[in-house]
Formats: sequence, structure tokens, C-alpha cells
Amino acid sequence: MKNKLGILVLGALVALCLTPSMLLADASTDYSEMADWMKMTASQGSIPDGTVITMSNWQQYKQFMPLGMIKLFEGSYGWKMPADVSIPVGPTHEGGVPKTWTEATEKYGPQTSFEILPNGHYVLKNYHGGTPFPNPQDPQKGWKIMVNAYYAYVPALYVNAPENYASVWAIDKYGDVAPTTLILTYRWTDYITDPNFPTKYDYAPGTWYAEWAMEETPEQARYTASLSMFYTDQEKNPFPDTFVFVPALRRSLRLSASSRCSPVFGFDWTYDDAKTNGFNGTTSIYTGDYLGNRKILTLAKFNTDGAEMPAGYDMPLGWPKPSWGKWEVRNMILNDVHRIASEAPGYCYSHRVMYIDLATWDGDWVDLFDSNAKLWKSIAYLNDIGDVPGLGNNVWDGVASMAWDLQNTHMTIWSGFGNEAKRKPFLNNNAPKEWFNGVKYATPSGLMQIMR
Repeated sequence: MKNKLGILVLGALVALCLTPSMLLADASTDYSEMADWMKMTASQGSIPDGTVITMSNWQQYKQFMPLGMIKLFEGSYGWKMPADVSIPVGPTHEGGVPKTWTEATEKYGPQTSFEILPNGHYVLKNYHGGTPFPNPQDPQKGWKIMVNAYYAYVPALYVNAPENYASVWAIDKYGDVAPTTLILTYRWTDYITDPNFPTKYDYAPGTWYAEWAMEETPEQARYTASLSMFYTDQEKNPFPDTFVFVPALRRSLRLSASSRCSPVFGFDWTYDDAKTNGFNGTTSIYTGDYLGNRKILTLAKFNTDGAEMPAGYDMPLGWPKPSWGKWEVRNMILNDVHRIASEAPGYCYSHRVMYIDLATWDGDWVDLFDSNAKLWKSIAYLNDIGDVPGLGNNVWDGVASMAWDLQNTHMTIWSGFGNEAKRKPFLNNNAPKEWFNGVKYATPSGLMQIMR
């Protein structure tokens, strides 16, 4: 029975590695609509504080909405805004990165550079922390913007432990919900700027970031875990290494490079989507095209009690209810991220249009187009500005995300603080001591400690 289950799990993993675009249905929106959107939003006014956007007046404010949000209001796909949608608008909050990050940007930014190799790959040079290109300009402005988003600030240690697990709902077109709980830790292993941490660790040499996650429920998936390791030398290692621990086999499997298109734990984020900045690829074989600057609506300051799952979500779309707090208009830069031409064949996305917050360089919204340049998914990455221990207020503090597969009408909701305890993630030095164990939570050997 155990061997049979192992074969089933292996078969599932192979299926996940198939290029998702092979399974897609046709859609009505192609990439040319981005040009129309850019023209429509070229002249933006303002939204008065106290405005409430509803189904009856949303078209007055669509020049402040990402393309995918407009499609949800239009009802162009199976997913559409609930009839009672209510988006209260308030003032814009300042802040987003700590002083130590700004200091690193000022210190190292002037020396950061790049080289384009004969094979078209990019090599980032002399990066040591902070925002790599604080004032990105040509040449290769779009690539520099992408790199800024790739290295966007998050705390040195982020933990959803059993006491404050992450809640995830996978929802199909019939409204059926498959709930999951996860424990996870994301951590910097190099280029660290937060105080009371070393600038780098030696337990995972050659890496700068590690993402570890494990399913707690449902019981049949318990102990399934994933570890992704991101390398400083991205020409030598143009793809992050990803390992999946399979409980039935009592071992981990290293995924192939094509797994970047695979859904993480079967959710609507691929491995290239699974980070709060909206891009989880690399800086070597991806580049970007600068599209322009716009003012975009987003949620940046949460009432986490109001954001609890599921009471804080307007179903079936999973849209944030007014209990979350007020939306705000923030200055953003639009960038179209994609593989370089020589690496593009077979990749699932032709365009990743990122709406990047200029204060934080986080991609707060992403519109994803399939290999045929049809709109496929829209993902909201709602990055809370709150309090990080030792760094003060008005700093990145948590995340919630909604990923809508518009073509196939299913979606996934993530809440990093939507659990029953209503606790925010542990950040930096308020994390329990166990979670500072980098060998266990940031190396392949650590995966083998699961179930012991």
C-alpha cells in the first residue's frame, strides 16, 4: 500500500510539472488590452478620501484599477465582483521599508551594476543589500525595475508557526472550498540588513534566500513540504533549487527546472509567483519592459481582526470586505516581466505585468498572460504596513493574497494572519527560538528531519 501511494504521489508531481498553458481554455482578453489600459489611465485625477466604490460607480474610478480588477468588475470571466462589493478609500500611508534598508540602499546602490553575457543572460554585480537600483534608468530600465522587485524588502525572518498558521482556501467554480493550513518560514540567508542579525549565514552557502513550507491539514496531505533555495550566483544557478518532501516515501525529491510553472501544493500560485513581491524567478534569464507610472488602488494598512478568514472575505470571489480597512491610492510603476527570448519557449507566462509600489518595490498586483498572450490569472498581493520588532512602525509586516484563475474559474485565498488565533506572523526576533534553526528550515537535509 505504501509503495502504491508513493507511485501516486510521484505521478501527481509529474503532472504538476506539465506546462500549465497546455491545459488552458481560450480567453477574451489578450495582451493588446494592456496598451488600451495604458491609454485609458494616462490622465489620472484623484479619489477623494471617504469615497466608497461600488458596482454602481466603479467605472468612475477604473483608471486607478489594474486591468485584472477591471475585468472582475466587468464580469468578463467566470469570476466577477460580488453585487455588494464595497471599497472604502482613505488617505495614503507613508513608509514601507526600515531605516537600515534605506541605509544599505544608499551605501551599496551606487556600486551595483550588471553585465549582459553573449547568451543573453544578465549578471548582477556588486549587490550587497538594500534596493539594487534606487533610481532605475536606461539602459535596461525594465530589467533594473524587475531586480528591485525581486530583492524587495521583507523581514530577515518570517514565520507562520502552528500557533499562527497560514490559512489557505482553494475554491472551484462551483464555490466548493478545499481548506488547507500551512506552517512556513521564509528567510534571508545573505544580504541581510535588519539589525541584530548577521549579514549572512553559512548553513546554506551560496544562497541569499530560502522558502520552507509544510502542510498541516488536511490530514492526508500532512507533512508534505517544499523548500526553495535562491542562489547569489544566478548565472551558475539560473533557477532556484526546489525540493519536495513526500511523506509516503519518507524522502525529498528535487524538482526539475520546468517546475517553475508548477502550482505550489496544487494552489493557483506557481513557484515563480510564490513571494510577496509578485515575482519569484531569477535575475539571470528574466527581464522586464517598463510600461509607465500610475496611481493604483491597493490595501496597505490592515485591520487584521477584520481580515480573518472567512468572515472578512466577500464570497464567492474572496474579495476583502470593508472590515479590512480603507484602500488607498499609491504611486506604482508598471513593468512587464518575462523570460529572455532564448529561454522563453515552453514557459507558461508570456507576460507578467507587475504593479510595483514605489515606496517598497513590492508587486501589489500582478496580471499574468499565458503563452498565447491571453489574460490567464490576476493575483493580489496585499502587503501590510505595520510594526516589525526592532524596526518600528510603517514597515512591511504581513501578507494576504488572492489568486484568480480567470480562464479556468478557480482561485486560491491566502491569509498569513487569518487563523483562529488571529495572530500575525512571527517576524524577526519575536519568532520562537526553534525557527532560527537554519539547517532544519533552509537546507535539503532539514527536510529529512520531518516526521522524526
